[in-house]
Amino acid sequence: MQPRSPSRPPLVYLAFGPATYHQEACFSIVSALAHLDVHAGETLDIQVYTDNPQPYGKLPVTVHVLDEATRNAWNAPHGYHFRSKHVLLRQILGQHPLAVLIDTDTFFRTSPLRLFERVRPGHMLCNFVGARYGANQTCLLYKNLLGILKQRGLADCQMPLVNSGVIGLTAEDAATLDQSIALMDEFYPLARSAYTLEEFCLAVAAYRKLELAECTDVIHHYWSRKAQFRAKIQAWLRKHDDDPLSAAALADVLLVNDQLPRPPALHRLGYKALSLTLPSHERQFARELLYGCYPYPNEFDRACAPAWWDKALENLNERNGRIAPEELRQCLRHPGLRLSLGERRKDIEAHLLKTASH
Repeated sequence: MQPRSPSRPPLVYLAFGPATYHQEACFSIVSALAHLDVHAGETLDIQVYTDNPQPYGKLPVTVHVLDEATRNAWNAPHGYHFRSKHVLLRQILGQHPLAVLIDTDTFFRTSPLRLFERVRPGHMLCNFVGARYGANQTCLLYKNLLGILKQRGLADCQMPLVNSGVIGLTAEDAATLDQSIALMDEFYPLARSAYTLEEFCLAVAAYRKLELAECTDVIHHYWSRKAQFRAKIQAWLRKHDDDPLSAAALADVLLVNDQLPRPPALHRLGYKALSLTLPSHERQFARELLYGCYPYPNEFDRACAPAWWDKALENLNERNGRIAPEELRQCLRHPGLRLSLGERRKDIEAHLLKTASH
């Protein structure tokens, strides 16, 4: 495989911090390579900016090691870590005519070259175009910033919001990032608890200036239900970490799909019936545990079992308050649930009691 070409615009990853983010990035990279048509001569230039080059040693990428001082400077003046995405892409567009920055929690459905086909002057590629700014008037970004934005003529309630899991721009539109960075710096004190401030500022900077393009058909961005998708990816890594570009590894990439594993409808009805033997506040908990126990034919779907169990406990705690370990043990040993879980009950109990004790 010849994945890189210096004449190609770069696909850029920014990955630092806990191992989970590097695992996500590695799988996303391999999924991009798996979807290249090498027989048609497709190549890809992948650039990884990271604090830890070790996970990428077996991948055909160019690694740029970021020291802590650089990352702190990119996050200044407020220590806002999403700011670094825009700073990095702005720097890259000083060296390339166009580039695409992609989040680590992604994987490809088709050739990554489809992304670059949608990046052209006067356009901005994002993951997807969301609702209008005025659709949710209770959010912090609306309440605290609408007046300022309208006064300056920067935005109104009709502005489309964007998801920045992917950002693609040409060098001639790089000033969009200068503005988004300036807006983040200004608005962070007014909306520091708004998780989406970074992509909101990007939407403002692009509004009325750039046409928006989406790419959900090219990549899956698993910003929701991360635990299940991370479980699939970690199972793939355990199986293929020694040779991530082997034919078997690339074939298995296609089995790590974008579907949440759910039992067939008939089984779900059966689970619902079984749960009726339990107290009402434990019924959903039981059904979610059973979703994790179903023998899915796809091995990577089966790997989601602990994530389903964790989510079941999390939802139970949210509905009823944090459950004590002894109460959890009694719940799992209820005759109806004990029978339903069968041989998996001991594994589930050990796993959840360990989780509940932390």
